[in-house]
Amino acid sequence: MKDGLLTDRQMEVLRYRKQGLTQQQIADIISTSKANVCTIEKSAMENIRRAKETLEFLYTLDATQLTTILSGTDLFEVPAIIFSEAEKINIKVKYDTISLINRLRESRPQCCKARCMCEDVIVYITDRGELYFG
Repeated sequence: MKDGLLTDRQMEVLRYRKQGLTQQQIADIISTSKANVCTIEKSAMENIRRAKETLEFLYTLDATQLTTILSGTDLFEVPAIIFSEAEKINIKVKYDTISLINRLRESRPQCCKARCMCEDVIVYITDRGELYFG
């Protein structure tokens, strides 16, 4: 990958981790220390997190702010809130209930603790029913 956000070494470490290798096994393969592998992996994950945040921002530029899910809301109440707000503006949400919950959890994992939203989340929707969480 040329001009990507990950170095060749970061991609190599992530590939090995995806295969199930431990940091020590990777360190032995690439002739470095376990601590260095840990640092490489941590930097790669941070780069990926920042890239995801950047893409989410880009996607929200073409979206309308739909609602804000307040901290303390039960996670299983979120889909009904979103479906209701989308219906008010005549947009059909692209996701079913389970897919919507999974998308929220993947997009904002730090916001979901068990079944409770632990911080406010702004919900954006496109004309095509795609959701983004800010």
